[in-house]
Amino acid sequence: MLVQFKIFESSFQSWDTLFREAAEFASHVDHLISISHSHAGPGLGGMGVVTVWYSTDNGEAQREQT
Repeated sequence: MLVQFKIFESSFQSWDTLFREAAEFASHVDHLISISHSHAGPGLGGMGVVTVWYSTDNGEAQREQT
């Protein structure tokens, strides 16, 4: 088993948009572990981060090009 993650981050998109993007990605992984989130920075203008954690059965990761 190989644990993987994909990060969705933005300082201008809404939480709703970030979570929808993360949920769309998570809907297509076979072994979802968890979805976590955090906020960094002062007030409402900070950076929002949503991370999708998942596993793969072999060494081949489900990676997306950024």
